[in-house]
Amino acid sequence: MAAAASASAWKTLLAPPPKLPLSSPPLPFTKIINGDSGSGSRVWSTRRRRRAAKVVANASDNKNDEDKTPSFNPFGFVTDNPSSRSAIQLPENPAEDGNVGQMLYRIEDKGKDYGRYIKSGDFVWFVRETGSPDSRRGTIVFLHGAPTQSYSYRVVMSQMSDVGFHCIAPDWLGFGFSDKPFAGHEFDYTEKEFHDELDKLLEILGVQPPFLLVVQGFLVGSYGLTWALKNPSRISKLVILNSPLTVSSPIPGLFQKLRIPLYGEFTCQNAVMAERFIEAGSPYVLKLDKADVYRLPYLSSSGPGFALLEAARKINFRDVSSRIAAGFTSESWDKPILVAWGVADKYLPQSVAEEFRKVNPEMVKLKLIEGAGHMPQEDWPEKVIDALRPFFL
Repeated sequence: MAAAASASAWKTLLAPPPKLPLSSPPLPFTKIINGDSGSGSRVWSTRRRRRAAKVVANASDNKNDEDKTPSFNPFGFVTDNPSSRSAIQLPENPAEDGNVGQMLYRIEDKGKDYGRYIKSGDFVWFVRETGSPDSRRGTIVFLHGAPTQSYSYRVVMSQMSDVGFHCIAPDWLGFGFSDKPFAGHEFDYTEKEFHDELDKLLEILGVQPPFLLVVQGFLVGSYGLTWALKNPSRISKLVILNSPLTVSSPIPGLFQKLRIPLYGEFTCQNAVMAERFIEAGSPYVLKLDKADVYRLPYLSSSGPGFALLEAARKINFRDVSSRIAAGFTSESWDKPILVAWGVADKYLPQSVAEEFRKVNPEMVKLKLIEGAGHMPQEDWPEKVIDALRPFFL
């Protein structure tokens, strides 16, 4: 009996599949071209238990379409921002994006506008520079936050040097195109080490005090502010773009995830982490060529991710925020400060900037930037420039 049953089972398994009639009903996944959604669009429809979900991606080749106000598209955006109006995140043929090697080949030379490599101590920094060191208006040092890079300041730097400023913007160690030292042997990603290495770099670059300082962002951005508190005599004026300035400043989920054992190790190796962080704090999505630059360091090696992991686990966010809040009060700080704040920031509410201004109303001026999010220098650089010029001139 067992042998007969076994033979029957094998016969069933080896039998050819049944032939389906040519007139069988359509499969649940269908593709419709020039259907109800309008000419020149693709519609993917999934039907399941009377519930349907549709994604529409404009595939028109008409160049005049860029001048029209687009309908809502979850893969694009609706904005009048002149810097990002043509952003597209969904390629017409996704397969053309290629694999990691092809992507690296496509983008490896992108994003190094105005930049060069500088040896400072044991490390090599990537530093962007515009204008002349002999500029009559002085030097502006721009410091970025995590998990981004100095690329975000490229437009602001270019236009500020056009009106006579010397501009410098380094990628912090561990970020962008600067060295990513191996934690525990060369560099431990502590606040003190970031400060010490920045001092060495400024000396190598020959930046003479007092200079103008612009700071933005979390973690290393906060370290830029604590460096300022340690060196008030080296700064003539300070500009703060969206940064945690009070003890009540929220901590984004990315940094909380990085601090979770094992889960943080996986999180830090997400190659699109930086661009997604920028977009999550902004009303816009990045144009593909910009997203490529923020993605490149994390795509090319594991170093930037592990550098961010170490820095996120070494910092005490509450302690740093409390020192910043206390250090810039009227009793402690007497240099002019401009807080230029993107009001559409999805990480830090406008109340953070307003609360910070109250502790030193004579020295702190608040400028709200409508339409910009967490990184106003990327979202709307033209408005940032409009805020910086009258303050620095």
